[in-house]
Amino acid sequence: MDQQLEPTDYRFLLANERTFLAWVRTALSLQIAGLGVLQFLTHGHDAVRYTLGVSLVVVGSYVGTAGYLRYHHNEQAIRANEDLTSIRSSAFVAAAVIVLPLVAALALSLAAIF
Repeated sequence: MDQQLEPTDYRFLLANERTFLAWVRTALSLQIAGLGVLQFLTHGHDAVRYTLGVSLVVVGSYVGTAGYLRYHHNEQAIRANEDLTSIRSSAFVAAAVIVLPLVAALALSLAAIF
């Protein structure tokens, strides 16, 4: 007996694309914040500025890459009518978004004191 695959529901493909665009917006926001820190944060130590700015740009690049990979794998799974894989990059992104501002606030506060 020949099994027929169900046609792809385009709502899932469009939802996947919207999710990818959210990842891209987040990545761009992090990268622009990092470039802003590098360009405009002129008070304090240069080491703090460079470390924070480059860290934000690197995390933004990682978010963009992770978002694309997730989009691509989900697209293939949706078209093949398979289960979606679990996401592994969320913990890293959440940690970076929580830890980087805390470290930056601490470093900038210490730089202002000394």
